[in-house]
Amino acid sequence: MMNRQSQKGGDGSTNFQTEQMVVHVGIDEKRAREVFQEMNLQLKREYTQEALDIANARVTEFENSLLPKMENVEGALEAFSDPSFQLLLVDAQKTAAATERPADYDLLSELLIHRFKKGEDRVARAGISLAVDIIDKISDEALLGLTVAHSVTSFFPASGDIHQGLNTLNDIFGKIFYGTLPSGQEWLDHLDILNTIRISSFGNLKKIQEYYSDVLSGYIDGGIEKNSENQTRAFEILDLNRLPRNILIEHSLNKNFLRIPVTNRAQIQNLVLQQEVHRDGAQVIIPVQLTNEQKNAIDSIYGIYSTDSNIKKNNISLFMDEWNKRDNLRVLKEWWDNIPTAISITSVGKVLAQSNAQRCDKNLPPLD
Repeated sequence: MMNRQSQKGGDGSTNFQTEQMVVHVGIDEKRAREVFQEMNLQLKREYTQEALDIANARVTEFENSLLPKMENVEGALEAFSDPSFQLLLVDAQKTAAATERPADYDLLSELLIHRFKKGEDRVARAGISLAVDIIDKISDEALLGLTVAHSVTSFFPASGDIHQGLNTLNDIFGKIFYGTLPSGQEWLDHLDILNTIRISSFGNLKKIQEYYSDVLSGYIDGGIEKNSENQTRAFEILDLNRLPRNILIEHSLNKNFLRIPVTNRAQIQNLVLQQEVHRDGAQVIIPVQLTNEQKNAIDSIYGIYSTDSNIKKNNISLFMDEWNKRDNLRVLKEWWDNIPTAISITSVGKVLAQSNAQRCDKNLPPLD
């Protein structure tokens, strides 16, 4: 930025004066690297000559991880002009200098990207700052366990197709399982000391079967029996609301029933139909938004699903058979079901685990 005054005059002319003309130069990649190095100068005074070479090498690795990521996010380089971001950057450089684990440089980068995206959210900023401080202290196995636990409670398939949904989950955990999953109590105590989880002395975690049967209830709920009065009623509701009958699909776990292809009943509000149209001589699929009345109509069909507990129990059994056919999900079940105590993940733990998960899989959705 610069201030400039100018005055022009001459015979027969009118004088104009411009005060405090502000020219915003902005931050480019070159300037961002200069800011990075300016912040790093503060750290160099804290190390002996013997430690300085190691610290510089580690901080350079962090810089080479961070800057390309920041440059790829629109407007992110401007964060380097923000005093609060600069202070966090110094803390991240300290952590980078202190850690010998290469993955931590990427993890620190993800946290700083997250800090930019959260902007003025002070709650998020607090969690990110504390997460930056403990990266060099958390063990490999504890970080992995924390990331997997967070992923169980945060990432769910969008597909209403049971097999596609399970395949999606299997792929996600295949990317997150980058090491041997921890066992016993020690890793939990370690995470608790670092304030990333809270250990409860009462109760246990829901087993995988119970947990996913709840959150993916649309996969295992009874559905509409074929050739029944309820099917006739469901088709009447669809016809009356100008909805296609094929919105009811065959239940993959019970061929005698039909179901709405959603992961749970609440997802009906997000349903979008696909319509095939002719455009420029080609067949094109376009999304068609549903009206509130149509969504309510579909929800009313869910309301007449079979409530036979034996049918649901059998569906759950078949669902878990499908679950166990997938290697990563089978490993997840065995690990999760043997966690010895109930835990809850803190805000610090969530942001750390989310950043680590996104380091493993760039396609995962951001933390809310």
